[in-house]
Amino acid sequence: MKKGEVYEGIIEKVDFPNKGRIQTGEEQVTVKNGIPGQKVRFAVQKKRKGKVQGRLLEVTEKSPLETREPVCSSFPACGGCMYQTMSYESQLEMKERQIRELLEPVLIKGGQTVGEGKPDYIWEGIHGSPEEFGYRNKMEFSFGDEYKDGPLSLGLHKKGSTYDVLNTDDCKLVHKDMTDILVCVRDYFRERNVSYYHKMQHTGYLRHLVLRRGVTTGEILVHLVTTSQEEHDLEPLKEMLLALPLEGRIVGIMHIINDSLSDVVKSDETRILYGKDWFYETLLGLKFRISTFSFFQPKSLAAEVLYSVFRYYIEDTEGLEVFDLYSGTGTIAQLLAPVAKEVIGVEIVEDAVAAARENAVLNGLENCRFLAGDVLKILDEVEEKPDVIVLDPPREGIHPKALPKILSYGVDRIVYVSCKATSLARDLESFLAAGYRLEKACCVDQFCETVWVETVCLLSNRKCAGNEPKPELAPDPGDGRLLQD
Repeated sequence: MKKGEVYEGIIEKVDFPNKGRIQTGEEQVTVKNGIPGQKVRFAVQKKRKGKVQGRLLEVTEKSPLETREPVCSSFPACGGCMYQTMSYESQLEMKERQIRELLEPVLIKGGQTVGEGKPDYIWEGIHGSPEEFGYRNKMEFSFGDEYKDGPLSLGLHKKGSTYDVLNTDDCKLVHKDMTDILVCVRDYFRERNVSYYHKMQHTGYLRHLVLRRGVTTGEILVHLVTTSQEEHDLEPLKEMLLALPLEGRIVGIMHIINDSLSDVVKSDETRILYGKDWFYETLLGLKFRISTFSFFQPKSLAAEVLYSVFRYYIEDTEGLEVFDLYSGTGTIAQLLAPVAKEVIGVEIVEDAVAAARENAVLNGLENCRFLAGDVLKILDEVEEKPDVIVLDPPREGIHPKALPKILSYGVDRIVYVSCKATSLARDLESFLAAGYRLEKACCVDQFCETVWVETVCLLSNRKCAGNEPKPELAPDPGDGRLLQD
């Protein structure tokens, strides 16, 4: 195989995340953006050290797993979701297999085996989401064009592209309120022929539209992200947005100035055009105030499933010192606080820490302490020693320099929640080498139709007495479905 050559093949399986495997003669090719069983045409992009990477050109035959019609007009061009033509049960089965195939070789390599070299742990299946569609409480849409020099578009990027932006007017991952706002904003600027930001030339005005909507409250925040290169009167846009016949209610409209060269949503200056820059959401009986940039699980009802599993895994925290590392707006910390001696949350995003402190007061919790800063540095400053550690790191996992410090505490139990299982598998090697064992694990699907899934692991210190695996399965929390072996 040579770069640029075009071949056909069948995607035999898809590994996490989104790595389709095609066997062509003696070569195995990795092609993204496919579904198991599809026959595809692909072009060879790269060949290095015996590994071949291809770019999907065309699906020539559907997969037997594609038993449904698309629910939005942008499929399959849009990169927002991948699997909506598969049944939800097939999606869950595929994701469960992917995670087990990542974790179990690490256990075998680390010597945590039983019988004929089989991994020795309890696998507790996959919990489905209570909602398959319309589940996201936050979405970042981009301004651009669908093709070079085309009219202004606002939506999600084309699959595999960092430039072409589709008009995703009927995106089914979000509530209809969000797509109604999207159409209103796009039409407003299109009629006025306002420029969008060109990432290569670093010129233009419109960058992103960020929407947040409380699932339980219906409260909506609208964030227009632009550069400072132009000035436009946004008062008419504000009035148009407030006049929209929405199911929920807009409680805040912000104009965020961002002159960063990188394609990220950040604020050099935030101007409140209307209302406030926060809204309320409730989870498992607790109330949370969520601000513009604070991290909060973007799937509220599925998050309740995740945190129910989490509470089951953490077991009893009565009278214990708990460290919640990468704590975000303090959701996990506040779920554990009612019986714990104290919960210390550490989070690098200062806005999230401020929100966590406000949320603790809002929920009447006096034994939560939230510290702003990098986990690596903060742990060196904290005098308390944890009895239990909770880990919910960003997608790339725990920083390599922070991991030895976490392991040095030698706590009895650690619960690790991961949104990227390849990072979890890498970190798991260090936990096993330090004397921990993986007692049990499961998946929680918070990202229906997409390649992502959450994994929850309970790790116990083998040096501590009484850490025997428990044979029972986790109860099915809420409306989530649990598929067992």
